[in-house]
Amino acid sequence: AKLALIGNKIMKPITRQYYAEKIDAWIGKGQIIVLTGQRRVGKSYILKDFIERHNSDANANFIYIDKERKAFDEIKNNEILNDYIDRHIVGDSHNYIIIDEVQEIDGWEKTVRSYRLEDNTDIIITGSNSKMLSSELSTLIGGRYHEINVQSLSYTEFMLFHQLEDSDESLWKYINYGGLPGLRQVGIAEDEFVWDYLKGVHSTVVLKDIIERQNIRNIHFLNNLLRYFADTIGKLTSLNNISKYMKSQGQDVAVKSVSSYLSYFKDAYLVSTVERYDIHGKKLLESNEKVYFGDIGLRNYISGGERVCDIEKVIENIVYLQLKLMGYKVSVGQLKAGEVDFVCTKQNERVYVQVAYLIGSKETEEREFGALQNIQDNYPKYVISMTPLVKRNDNEGVIHLGLREFLKNGF
Repeated sequence: AKLALIGNKIMKPITRQYYAEKIDAWIGKGQIIVLTGQRRVGKSYILKDFIERHNSDANANFIYIDKERKAFDEIKNNEILNDYIDRHIVGDSHNYIIIDEVQEIDGWEKTVRSYRLEDNTDIIITGSNSKMLSSELSTLIGGRYHEINVQSLSYTEFMLFHQLEDSDESLWKYINYGGLPGLRQVGIAEDEFVWDYLKGVHSTVVLKDIIERQNIRNIHFLNNLLRYFADTIGKLTSLNNISKYMKSQGQDVAVKSVSSYLSYFKDAYLVSTVERYDIHGKKLLESNEKVYFGDIGLRNYISGGERVCDIEKVIENIVYLQLKLMGYKVSVGQLKAGEVDFVCTKQNERVYVQVAYLIGSKETEEREFGALQNIQDNYPKYVISMTPLVKRNDNEGVIHLGLREFLKNGF
């Protein structure tokens, strides 16, 4: 991760402190460190930053394999991988075996299991498919790994990467372009370059992690379904209703197929689903979920660029991503009289969150705040909006937070 010359400008590597601290905390604990997340969210960048930060340790030996680079094309299976590692391992050093996009190597999990038992050895791997953990890795090594899910840039990271001051203009750029770290090289001054970059990322994720991995032939349906989810973020989704909608559009697709394709999108970390939670009954409900995208810029590209009428659901997606980054397990709150956008839990903590674009009338205020005021418990309750001049106000026990304030400082 040496300094990179982009055009005539030297771009210094930037440490994503949140992930750097998480990785460093697990070094030397006998656990395989697994970075998961959609392609291009910055997993490779975090690995290179790890090497850069620990490079001054004279006892460190880094064995770095990047399966997205042609230099490592010959490492196709675990036997070749073992041979490569054996040739580069140093017996009296602390060896760091670092493999980027490990799922591209057949039988990789056997190698990982074997070298985890070596003295003075830490293993850090990345993957862009959630099945890697749920089946292949966990079956072979039990609980001997620690997963760190990497998200696209938060708003504060976005400002740092693009050298922006906190402002309405900076927030607009974040809402519109999203937080893929590669936009730092492209720059966000010209719309054309941004959308071209997002188009390329979309094509790579869909092709490598969905079409090729799942051997999909009905590309037309895949694209239409992905567009449907992009258009309906923040809305409760029924697989039956999606199947009926697709039939109305001339595509006779079974509910089972809709379910399968949604699972493919989730496996590639392109989207995630949020279950409903019955606030009064205190239990998860089985039917209907909400779908959110892992990067709002990609969602905007799939939907067709900047669309002002989508702003409220785009904000809701951004709030969801921030809540996940803050370590909350997020559900959709279901009341007898309506819905609360998010029920957020962490250990014994619970927080209720409602998201709105603007609180510009008494009617809107009653709707957004009233839903929270109807919950008869003492857990904190928040409305998050882009209402001008609002940073933090108290409305009969419900805190009204400005979106920028929340993205910078949390609750």
